[in-house]
Amino acid sequence: MSHHRTIILGAGAAGLMAAAHAGPGTLVLDHARKPGEKIRISGGGRCNFTNLDVTPENFLSQNPHFHKSAIARYTQWDFIDLMSRHRIAWHEKTLGQLFCDGKSTQVIDMLLAEMQAGGATLSLSTQITDVTRSDGVFKVTTETGGKTATLTTDTLVLATGGKSIPKMGASGFAYDLAQAFGHAIVPPRPALVPLTFGDRFAPLAGVSVPARAFNDRIAFVESLLFTHRGLSGPAILQLSSYWRDGDTIMLDICPPGLHSALRDRRQVQGRQALTTELARHLPARLVEYLAPTLGLTGNLADQSDARLAEITGALSRWTLTPTGSEGYRTAEVTAGGVATDGVSSQTMESKHCPGLYIIGEAMDVTGWLGGYNFQWAWASGAAAGRAIAMRR
Repeated sequence: MSHHRTIILGAGAAGLMAAAHAGPGTLVLDHARKPGEKIRISGGGRCNFTNLDVTPENFLSQNPHFHKSAIARYTQWDFIDLMSRHRIAWHEKTLGQLFCDGKSTQVIDMLLAEMQAGGATLSLSTQITDVTRSDGVFKVTTETGGKTATLTTDTLVLATGGKSIPKMGASGFAYDLAQAFGHAIVPPRPALVPLTFGDRFAPLAGVSVPARAFNDRIAFVESLLFTHRGLSGPAILQLSSYWRDGDTIMLDICPPGLHSALRDRRQVQGRQALTTELARHLPARLVEYLAPTLGLTGNLADQSDARLAEITGALSRWTLTPTGSEGYRTAEVTAGGVATDGVSSQTMESKHCPGLYIIGEAMDVTGWLGGYNFQWAWASGAAAGRAIAMRR
């Protein structure tokens, strides 16, 4: 049995950031063979590590105020400064999204260097088989290479994430452990995930259009992608975090100024087929798919102003009911999680179990697509790590 000042469960983004701040005597445990696997695969291997425009409104939680403290005290500029100190080049893509110029492994190496400089150590390929607490001391039972060990600590950090991408070993471990220590759980669900419609859109698979995807609460204007199973693309992934089973969604795929363009074209090319003209503004396969539903027949000259308004109106408010989502298999994150009312927003320490800290995706804080979830990992990890260091 060995004792450690702090044990962090999980070597993902939040866990590594907490280890970089928690100080000497910190041990990070993870079941994976390599640390930071979600960092490695993110952003197509270039890691969308944060966003230039982080605000509290970019996060979803039952308590819309909980995350404000952490993201205000460790901002996107703090992480950008860290990248600069490690001489990692980066660039902005769209909507403030920041990516590495090189590989995402640079971010992992940076965090490992920071962790090691702070006196923390890392143990990989380590399964956590049991966690208990008695007389203020946590006892963590592990299994590594068939060998069992018992570790003790006064401070335990839960950073094992959510259920998204189970092929990487993601599970509900964090929720089970948090519940065992008295925490309530907001029902987890897949977020930033494609929505399914059976084979309804199979004929359109691969077609992409600019779109406004919205419901009665929020709207996102980005690209939309039709797939064999349904709808994907940034606009749909964003909206999925605000979608529940049985809800309808609405799509505005009407190009700006389409009504006027159709009227003008009618004056000079009245004999042109309506579908031919629409295919100048929308993908031809999409026009062909919508033609029977919207009654896209006849020539431009046959269409009254009212009829053209009806067509553009239908394209502006296409109402659909998904059959479901693609689930945790392809979800980028898990929404829901450990309820925020049981955790300090200043330190991320449990209000039910002193010495227990809960950070990252395990919490009921979910960011938008575009680097916001990583920023929550950095901010919550730094908040916990600094608080732990202050207690020494």
